[in-house]
Amino acid sequence: MNPADAPASLDQLRGLHLPANAAGAIQGEVVVAVALGFAAALLVGLVRALRARMRATVCRAALRDFAATRALAPEARLVAQARLLRRVARTLEGEAAASERGEAWAARLDRLFATDFFSRGAGRVLVDGLYRRPAAADAGVIDAELARLLARIRA
Repeated sequence: MNPADAPASLDQLRGLHLPANAAGAIQGEVVVAVALGFAAALLVGLVRALRARMRATVCRAALRDFAATRALAPEARLVAQARLLRRVARTLEGEAAASERGEAWAARLDRLFATDFFSRGAGRVLVDGLYRRPAAADAGVIDAELARLLARIRA
């Protein structure tokens, strides 16, 4: 047996050494990563809260303006409700969305409110019925559905 192959005794072992860049238990890169993650989470939460607050404000304003239309005559009520829909679309999706006409406008409203009320339902009157001869539009159905749709405006 060679002396190099002989097992070393405990007193011949050298002490444990940490790697050269491990000066402490918490390294700088870890602290920076945790801080950036926390800041990103805080920013995302703040943006979501602000968007929800803006949508809630839009919803309250739309419902308030909608309630004011109920005191108007039937023809004036339809015009006021159509204008209200334009304002809501402009606020939520921009000027280009509010300037659409005809089928594109009906499709935009249906997407905005997740319904088919404006392209296939009684809401069709609000899309292009204002420019036609007055038909027997059921104001109660239109009012009830518009109130429900406006109340659903969320983030």
